[in-house]
Amino acid sequence: MKAALTLLLAALPALVLADDPAQGPEPRFSSGWRFEQRSGPALYGALCAACHMPDGRGARGAGAYPALQGNPRLAATPYALHMVLNGHRAMPGFGRQLSDEQVAAVLSHVRARFGGMPPETAGVTPAESAEVRKGQQASPAVAH
Repeated sequence: MKAALTLLLAALPALVLADDPAQGPEPRFSSGWRFEQRSGPALYGALCAACHMPDGRGARGAGAYPALQGNPRLAATPYALHMVLNGHRAMPGFGRQLSDEQVAAVLSHVRARFGGMPPETAGVTPAESAEVRKGQQASPAVAH
């Protein structure tokens, strides 16, 4: 029961986020394989808050979801981009569901809100996301 309540509460930010008047209303839910949200806060609510919690403090229960709040790894842009695009262990990669603009928006939001970075250094650009994607495609496959 507690886990169900936690998941319900974690989804709440995606439902109550304010719309950006400059871009029109944010979709609350995506209708297909790709996410339709555009702003960092809306993307965080749709993709991240259920596991990392609305306050970014992470959670423990059926799994361990690391805190984003105060996480020093967020300062490393390539690391943060790799995590969002490819995932790692239990975290899914969202590279196929997000555009470079969406990746930049959600990471800029997370780094400013939870990483303790000022907005001028927290910002991630779509070009940085595209560069990481390009580098991944050029890398040879690693044998396991």
